Amino acid sequence: MAPAPDTHPLDDFADGRDETPAERADRNWNEVLQELRVLQTGTQILTGFLLALAFQPAFADLNGGQRTLYLTLVTIAALSTIVALAPVALHRALFRQRLKPRVVSYGHAALVTALATVAALVVGVVAFVFDVVLDAGAAWIVVIALALVLVTLWLIVPLVIRSQREEGGR
Repeated sequence: MAPAPDTHPLDDFADGRDETPAERADRNWNEVLQELRVLQTGTQILTGFLLALAFQPAFADLNGGQRTLYLTLVTIAALSTIVALAPVALHRALFRQRLKPRVVSYGHAALVTALATVAALVVGVVAFVFDVVLDAGAAWIVVIALALVLVTLWLIVPLVIRSQREEGGR
């Protein structure tokens, strides 16, 4: 028996949610927005920190390499903000066009890209501070340490959990 014209068949995901494709897209979009909010707050704090540095008296004491690193970090901060806001801009441009699943996919890709830029930004800002306060050697040590922590928590742990889930489902 076919569903009534004003109802939508439930999707075929066996996750127990019993959602229509539109409901799933709405829920996924809300999840993307929540994650973007968290990401954007951290990015704004780091960007504000970076922008305020240029107006400090000690900024004149930076060497050429430190100035280059600083400007690179400001650029990454701006890029991160632009990428993190891109899904919202797309959503506004496609509002009421019935393209929510595409907006969600785009939002996911933008969020992953923004995470990569924020990772570079966080590690870079800490390296910059260590370089200014101590020296370049200390900066490299902290870059390596933070990169290892980042790769472990953001890549390895999720891959291990995913592989455990897949093994348990067989």
